[in-house]
Amino acid sequence: GGKTAVNSKSAKNMVGAFYQPVAVVADVGSLRTLPDRELASGVSEVIKYGLIRDAPFFEWLEDNIEKVLERDSEALIETVEASCRNKAEVVALDEKEGGVRATLNLGHTFGHAIETKAGYGTYLHGEAVGIGMHMAAKMSRDLGWISDELFERAVALVARAKVPIVLPLDSPLDVASFESIMAVDKKVADGLLRLILLKGDLGNCVFTGEYDRAVLKETLE
Repeated sequence: GGKTAVNSKSAKNMVGAFYQPVAVVADVGSLRTLPDRELASGVSEVIKYGLIRDAPFFEWLEDNIEKVLERDSEALIETVEASCRNKAEVVALDEKEGGVRATLNLGHTFGHAIETKAGYGTYLHGEAVGIGMHMAAKMSRDLGWISDELFERAVALVARAKVPIVLPLDSPLDVASFESIMAVDKKVADGLLRLILLKGDLGNCVFTGEYDRAVLKETLE
C-alpha cells in the first residue's frame, strides 16, 4: 500500500509517509518459517478483506482456514494473492486514505487501542485486530446493521484463526482507556470518531461517524 509509519507512546501508526514501491515480491515459502502464533496473527488480519468487500474470499476461508494455518502451499498462495488483490484495488482508489482506504482498518480502531494500552508487543497486531473485529461485528449487530447469522460467522472465523477474540478479565483496558486512546485515532475528524462497521450482507461495510454513541459505549463495556 506504500504507507510507512512508526508507533508513538500515545498512539499507533500516527507518524509516517506514503511512498509507493516499484514492485512487491511475496515469498510465500517464507511463511513456513514463522512461529504458529505469528502466522495466526497474519491470518486473522486477512479475514477483514472478506468481511468488508470480498464475500467469496470469506467463504473460501471458511472452507480452507485450517489448510492455511497448516501452511498448505496452494492455500497460502490463494490467501496472499487474494489479500494483495484486494489491498491494491482499494489503494488504487484512495492512496492517501481519504475515504475508501479507511475500510481496510476494520477492527483496527479498537485493536490499536488494545496494543497501545497493553504495551506494544503484548498482543501481536493480528491478535489485537481479531479482538477489534469481534467488537466491530458486535457493534454492527447491536446497531441492527447486520444479522445475527453474519455476526456469528464473522466471530467464528476469527476464532478459527487461533487468535483471541475477547480481552481477559484482568485486562488494564477499561472504557475510559479506550475512549482516551481512540480520541487521537487518525479517523477522528472534527472531534468525531469515525468507525468502519459492517452493514448489510457479507462483504459490505461503511466508514461513518453516524452511529448511536450508546451502542459504542456498550461495546466498550
